[in-house]
Amino acid sequence: MKWEEVRKIYPNKFVKLQIIKSHIDGNIRHIDDMAVIKAFDDNKEATRELVRVKDDILVYHTANEKIQVEIKKIFGYRGVVL
Repeated sequence: MKWEEVRKIYPNKFVKLQIIKSHIDGNIRHIDDMAVIKAFDDNKEATRELVRVKDDILVYHTANEKIQVEIKKIFGYRGVVL
């Protein structure tokens, strides 16, 4: 399903999505194809679900014209403690 279709079916709602196809341009992941798992009427429930998602599942609001995710590189530093 394309993002435009999701926005028409679920206007002004949070939706939980399974990413089927995406591509990366620089540090932005553009979602090309997706499947809707669930739509939320309650914003608190959507927020609870947002903190639990991982891998190719995300929660996004249909008020956004485009669906894209910024990729952030997180570097950790492990030093030797003497």
